[in-house]
Amino acid sequence: MALRWAVFGLAALLLNFPVIATAVTAFKAPGEVTRNPSLWIEEPTLANFAAVLTASDRLNIYHHLGNSLVAALIGAVLPLVVAFPLAWAMVRRGVGRGVLFPVVVNLRALPLIIFAIPLYMMYAAAGLLDTRLGLGLVLAVVNLPLAVLLLVNAVGDIPAELEEAARMDGARLPRLLLRVVLPLCRPAFVTAFVFGFITAWNEFLFGLILTTREAVPVTVGASFFFATAGGGVQWGMAAAVMVVAALPPLVLGLVMYRRITGSVMAGAVKG
Repeated sequence: MALRWAVFGLAALLLNFPVIATAVTAFKAPGEVTRNPSLWIEEPTLANFAAVLTASDRLNIYHHLGNSLVAALIGAVLPLVVAFPLAWAMVRRGVGRGVLFPVVVNLRALPLIIFAIPLYMMYAAAGLLDTRLGLGLVLAVVNLPLAVLLLVNAVGDIPAELEEAARMDGARLPRLLLRVVLPLCRPAFVTAFVFGFITAWNEFLFGLILTTREAVPVTVGASFFFATAGGGVQWGMAAAVMVVAALPPLVLGLVMYRRITGSVMAGAVKG
């Protein structure tokens, strides 16, 4: 047992070493960062976090966090709105099950950089460059395949007899979907939302390409905190802004962990 925990602890340390090193660096003074590269903190300080949280103008962390929050919510919620009726139509009516479903799911396997140039041209023509809505829409497209996959599986696990019973009671299609099917798919909704939010929050490529100032997400805005007037890097401040940027998806994942686990395991064992 002791050996097992030792191996587990060593593996956890190695896999999370970059994260641990970043968190430790965030609590070090500039002089200690260069003098003491170890994980031990001689004189812990919150000065780096204070500098990040009180910066203004182009270095306003709250502005970037707000951009990421709005874009991530759009990117996580909109795919659910689109994928839910689509998943039901695929499962119950067979609409697009043979062609549309594999195309949508496999779309996520393509490198996102392929879409960069056409998206930029489309956004420039539509006036969506450097907007929260524009960034959120492209993030919704990125998350759509996962939402479709999860909801198709969730709807497929619902016995058709439940829907037939609801129809016999006079339920029309909108009521059937909202009152019968949707509650039974709630675990899949939660899982798709959490993974979609985390994916959208961590997206860097489209944030870099499609935004310049007003809608810059925190993944891109964090790089603004790195450079100093002398051309060097404030490693403590850089680590602090990365820790702050990582907190929202981390907290969401920890809070929703049990629901995600239940959804992933749902339907895995059938009797």
